[in-house]
Formats: sequence, C-alpha cells, structure tokens
Amino acid sequence: MIAQDETPLFTQFTAPGSLPDGLSAALADCWTEVSDAGGAAGFPFPPVDPAEVAAAVDRIVTGLDPASSRLVVATVDGALAGWLCLRRDTHPLVAHWGTLHHVQTRLGVRGRGIGAGLVRRARAIAREEMGLEQLRLAARGGVGLEEFYGRLGWREVGRWPGALRLAADDDRDEILMVLTPL
Repeated sequence: MIAQDETPLFTQFTAPGSLPDGLSAALADCWTEVSDAGGAAGFPFPPVDPAEVAAAVDRIVTGLDPASSRLVVATVDGALAGWLCLRRDTHPLVAHWGTLHHVQTRLGVRGRGIGAGLVRRARAIAREEMGLEQLRLAARGGVGLEEFYGRLGWREVGRWPGALRLAADDDRDEILMVLTPL
C-alpha cells in the first residue's frame, strides 16, 4: 500500500529493453484493476482477462521508441501508482502533435494528484523532448474526465455521440480533447 504522504516519482521509458524487471507485470496489474473497476480504455467489459491485458502491455512495450512512443510511469516508494502512453505519428503531415493513451492510476492513490502529475509530465516531455506543438486524447464520457482534463488546460473539441458501448444499455460519448499550446 502507498502511504498518503509519499511523493510520486515520474519516469519515462523510450525503449523496450529499458523497463526494470517486474514493471510490465505491474502495468498489467494496474490496467486490470482499473478496467475491472469500470475505467481505462481498451477493455470495456469487466472482468477483463489478465492474459489479454498482459498481451496489450507487451505490445505497448515492444513499440516504445524515442521518436514515436513513450511510456510515463508514476511510482511511490517503488510501487507503481499510475501510467500513460505518449505517442506520435512521424508522418510529416501530423508529426507536430501527439496523443495520450491509457492514462490511469491505481484505485488506492486516486485523488492525490498522481494522474494530474502524469499528464503534466507527458506535456513537458512532448514539448521539451519530442518537439510537439499539441496533444490530443479521446476520453470516455459520463465519468467526469472532461472536467479532470479541463483543470489541466485541455479543451473539448468534439464528441462522437454513443461511440462507446460499455453494456447493452450503456452507450457513452467519446470526448475529443486537445491541449495547445504546449
């Protein structure tokens, strides 16, 4: 368990071989926990299959590349508290912007600023290291994410009504957001 007074450490990884032992498993455990609680994109119907989550984490890790895909993690006293992916398409038409994916924090550390810290760290990496001019993301409607990101300077630029079907009677908007300038 992470103590209330611990300060998070934010670290980025830019290559598949750079992750310390156990981090991939911790990422999958976090993603499973968050998905089973009804959050995190990628696995809409809890409970999720841990093997599917581990395979998805492996795809993210093997795709890490300093130019196009970075993993940002938050740890507290050595334990994973949250993580996200920052990606860009290197095609010249769109290479000036990036996208945040899989922004998530462990349930036990919510409300402590770790998610906000991850997003701020990704913003700094995007601007200072990747030379990006804007960031984009798509968030699930109906859970207050637009307010969370709004407090961090993001603005809603559109919605795809009913784009996400979480259950037979639970369609949610996909909210399109942008952060510019970085």
